[in-house]
Amino acid sequence: MRRIVVIGRTDVGRRVCSLLESSGISVVHLHEPSDAELRAALAQDIDGVAVLLHDDIKALRYSLIVHHIRPDARLFVAMFDLTARTQLRSVVPDCVVLSPAAISVPSMVAGAIAPQANAIRRASTPELRSWVSVTDTAEGRVRIEPYRAPESLRRRGRLGRLAGQFRPFDSGSRVLLGGAVGLIAIILADTLVGWTHTDLLRALYDATRTTATISAPSLPDNPFVLVWATIAAILVMGFTALFAAGIVNYLLSGRHVAIFGRRAMPRFGHVIVVGMGQVGLRLAEELKQLGIAVVGIEQDPHARTLQIARSCGIPVLIGDGASKAAAHATGVKGAIALVAASSAERDNIAVAVSALAANPQLRVVIRAGSDDAIDETRSLFQIGAVVDVNGLTATFIAASLGEKPPYAVIATPGGNLAVEESGDTVVKV
Repeated sequence: MRRIVVIGRTDVGRRVCSLLESSGISVVHLHEPSDAELRAALAQDIDGVAVLLHDDIKALRYSLIVHHIRPDARLFVAMFDLTARTQLRSVVPDCVVLSPAAISVPSMVAGAIAPQANAIRRASTPELRSWVSVTDTAEGRVRIEPYRAPESLRRRGRLGRLAGQFRPFDSGSRVLLGGAVGLIAIILADTLVGWTHTDLLRALYDATRTTATISAPSLPDNPFVLVWATIAAILVMGFTALFAAGIVNYLLSGRHVAIFGRRAMPRFGHVIVVGMGQVGLRLAEELKQLGIAVVGIEQDPHARTLQIARSCGIPVLIGDGASKAAAHATGVKGAIALVAASSAERDNIAVAVSALAANPQLRVVIRAGSDDAIDETRSLFQIGAVVDVNGLTATFIAASLGEKPPYAVIATPGGNLAVEESGDTVVKV
């Protein structure tokens, strides 16, 4: 009988053990064992080890110990940080190191933009294009085909990003744009007034200097001009205060959404990702690579993934994804899909309900990770596609502890399936 050691009493670890035991495999499930406990577990005959912890540093340490004690054992490590994964692969080249986000995100991508497929993922063979769709078919087989996001979706997203340029997305941006537009309007009006008694360039120059409070030109004794100059000076003070307040707010807010440029908030044709954790960030990156406009919502202003999202050009609104204000700011009425990707399953349900109240035609994908939340979500009401992240991850891990890791895992009405690398057959784990 085969024997597997699973390290980590997480929900994924529990479900991996259940899958392995249902297949007739002996499992030793450890929480966070000491070195002596781990050595004792590895002293017996084993076929593989799965390290499933939320702490990447601990996972790295356990992996190195396992490789030192049993270099012949098959090793799977769930690890989020890319740098840590790269370092582990360089030391233990035969191990399988993946982030749970990489396993489950293809199903979320399909749910958001291609519901006819089970998964949209990057191709791993040069014969195929950079993206493929994995679709379950009859008789336990799958169809793997080259995939390209429809041009209509890509075009609509580009137009939505264009329409979002110089559009306020919150009160701070409205103050900033209002101040800037007001100052520009004063300059133009002052230029037209000055043009009545001097040439155009001189009038523009004098109007700009006056608005910038550098100096004021001498004015003729014309009542209209003097009255206008007085009103303009008062307006300039107000617009300058608005502009300065908007600039300060914009700089201090972290600038996760820009007023113009690639991080401007699209007005329509985009996918909203609520919860920019490891899964949400990976999903947003994949959608962006496919040419789909995407917007993120994150409640924690100090989340570590925000800086990564900013460097990738992904606009992220800081706020509660279930609030009407966030739905309005992210343009939920013009969105093509919303993915509730937070790790809190019941919060995801609240987000989905709120979004559908604003846009009943919206396509909704809900992340779930525990049995109770999945059953509750599916039994209460059909509000969207449910992606069992932990279940997909557990299926992939259980299959990876065999002879070779699967090509992909997909969710079907009959349960999660692991797809062999050839794509010719589907095997249940």
